[in-house]
Amino acid sequence: MAEKEKGRELNLEATVDNLDTVIEFVNGEIEDIGCDMKTQLEIEMAVEELFSNIANYAYQPRVGVATVRVEVLRDPLSVVITFIDQGKPYDPLEKEDPDLDQTASQTVGGLGIFMVKKSMDHIAYEYIDGQNVLTIRKNI
Repeated sequence: MAEKEKGRELNLEATVDNLDTVIEFVNGEIEDIGCDMKTQLEIEMAVEELFSNIANYAYQPRVGVATVRVEVLRDPLSVVITFIDQGKPYDPLEKEDPDLDQTASQTVGGLGIFMVKKSMDHIAYEYIDGQNVLTIRKNI
């Protein structure tokens, strides 16, 4: 089992207005581990996509709370980010990957999750005790 260096959580309303706060939180948690710019941008893209999905769809038409947990693992050096909400059960990993041979105008939705799946080293979804729990891991 990989040794956890640190782990912190941020609990806030799942609104797009809070997206910058979430990104700042994640960046603050990983700034000291030697992330190169490409890796940091991939992590930011994934965080933006996943938190935006919660904000836009999980509780509609209401607003609910989301938890974002960041853990740094040491062996191998990696970042694990977990998104938790009590919204509608939804597993984004069940959606079939888009057909990239189609023109961009024919592909509607699904590219964000596809990009997350391609850029992260691991992604998993569970529905546990009335909560959506989506975890991503990026090796550094």
